[in-house]
Amino acid sequence: MERNNKTTIDTRTLVFMALLIAMQIILSKVVSVDLGFARVTISSLPTILAGLWFGPVAGGLCGMAADILGCLLKGFAINPLITLSTMTWGVIPALMSPLMKGTRIQKTVYLCLSIVCCAISGTLVLTTWGLVLMNGYNLYAILPGRLIQCVTMIPVYCILANLLYFSPLTDIVRGSAARRAV
Repeated sequence: MERNNKTTIDTRTLVFMALLIAMQIILSKVVSVDLGFARVTISSLPTILAGLWFGPVAGGLCGMAADILGCLLKGFAINPLITLSTMTWGVIPALMSPLMKGTRIQKTVYLCLSIVCCAISGTLVLTTWGLVLMNGYNLYAILPGRLIQCVTMIPVYCILANLLYFSPLTDIVRGSAARRAV
C-alpha cells in the first residue's frame, strides 16, 4: 500500500489480495469439514496475512469479499454477522501489528494474542450469534461444539500464521526481497 495524502491500493496489492481471497474461498468451501453449526478449516489464514501485509482495510476487505463470494458460489445465504466475523480475522491482527516489535518471540506472542482475540470475537461471539439469529440454532446446543472448535483451532492458527508470517514469503510480498537483490 502506498501512502501519500490518501491511502491508495496499487495493482500489485490488488493482485495479492485477489490471490488471498481465492485461497480463502478454496480453503473454506472445498478444503474443510462442515459439521453444520461448525466448520473445521484453516480458511482465515489468508485474511490474517492480508491484514498483516497490507493493513486493516485490506484485511477486512479480503475477509468480506471471500465470505460474500464464497456464499454466492456455494449457494449459501449471506449472513452479515458471519461476514463481519471474517472481517475481524483481517482487521484485528493488522491493528495489533504495531505492537509486534522487539524479538521474534515478542512478535510471536502478539500475533498469537491477536489470533486469540479474533477467535473469541469472531468465531465464538459473532459467528455463533449469526448462526443463532439467522439460522435458528439453539445457543446452548451449539455452544459446546463451537467452544471445542475454537480451543482446538487456536493453536493450529497460531502455528501456521507464525510459520507463514515469519517466512521469506513476507519479504517477497512486502517487496523487500526484490530491493535486496538490486
